[in-house]
Amino acid sequence: MAHLLVTGGAGYVGSHALRALLRAGHRAVVVDDLRAGHAAAVGDAPLVSIDVADRAGLARVFDERGPFDGVLHFAASISVAESVARPLAYYRNNVGGSLALIETALARGVRAFVLSSTAAVYGSPAKQPIAEDAPLAPESPYGASKAMVERMLVDAGAAHGLAWAALRYFNASGADPGGGIGERHDPESHLIPLALEAAAGWRPRFSLYGTDYPTPDGTCVRDYVHVSDLADAHVRAIESLLGGGASGAFNLGTGRGHSIREVLAAVERVTGHAVPAEVAARRPGDPPVLVADAARFRARFGWMPRLSDLDTIVATAWRWLESWRQA
Repeated sequence: MAHLLVTGGAGYVGSHALRALLRAGHRAVVVDDLRAGHAAAVGDAPLVSIDVADRAGLARVFDERGPFDGVLHFAASISVAESVARPLAYYRNNVGGSLALIETALARGVRAFVLSSTAAVYGSPAKQPIAEDAPLAPESPYGASKAMVERMLVDAGAAHGLAWAALRYFNASGADPGGGIGERHDPESHLIPLALEAAAGWRPRFSLYGTDYPTPDGTCVRDYVHVSDLADAHVRAIESLLGGGASGAFNLGTGRGHSIREVLAAVERVTGHAVPAEVAARRPGDPPVLVADAARFRARFGWMPRLSDLDTIVATAWRWLESWRQA
C-alpha cells in the first residue's frame, strides 16, 4: 500500500477522498491550512496545518513525514464568482501554491500526482456532453488557474517523468452516506446546500442567478456527481499511476445534466419543504450548460458512479446538514 500526501484533505472533496484512500489500505498525511477545511474532517490521519505555498513548511513535511509515493492535490480556492472579483488572489493561491508543491514533490522523488481539476477549464463549449479533447477556454480566473496547473503537470511529466492525472470533475455534490463529513463552506456558495438551507428556513431565500439562459427552463444546467463517487475515482487514479498507468486528463461526471429548477424540485421532494426563491442577475463566469462525457475514465479505470442520481445526492446532503446543525 502507498504512503500519500493529501493537500486540502480537510476540505470537502479532499476529506471524502482521504476516507476512501484509508479504506483502501493506504497511509496518508494531510496538509491543509484550515482556511476552508475543518480539522475534524481528517479524523485520525496526521494533519499538518500549513499553506502549500509555504516551501519551507512543505520541505519539512516531506522530510519528516515522508517519503511519499504520491500526492493528491485538492488545496485551492474554488469560487468562480470570487475569482472574477479577485483574480490575482486565485492565481497566487492556485497556481503559485501548486508550483511550490510540484517542485517540492519532484525534488523528493514523488512518482505520481493527482490534481483536483474542474470542468471550468472548458468554458462554454458548443458541443455537449464535453469530451476531454474539447478546447480549453476557461471563462473565469478559477478555471484559468486550474488549466495552468494542468499544463505544469503536462510539462513536468515530459521533462521529469512525473506520472500525473488531472481529474476534471463537474459539480461535486452530496455527502458521505456513512455520515460524519459533508459539504461545509463559509460562506456557502454551492447550489444544493444553499437550496437545502433555504428549504429548512436556515436562510431567508435561495437566489436563482439567471432565468434567461438558452436551456429548456432558462436556468443553468450542470452535471452533478456524488462526492463519494469522486473519492472512488481518486483512489483508482493514484493506484493506476503508481502501477505504471498512463498519465492524462479525465472528466468525471454522469453524462446527464440537471437544471437549477430540477435541483430545487429534488430538494422539495427530499425535504418536504418548499424552497423560497428569488430571481437575481446572472453571475459572470457561469456557462449555460456543462455536462460531462466521462467515457474515457470509465473505460480506463472501470469506474461507474453509484450514488450520483439527483435524489440520492440531495438526500445524503440533507442528512449531513441536519446532523451538523443538530450537533
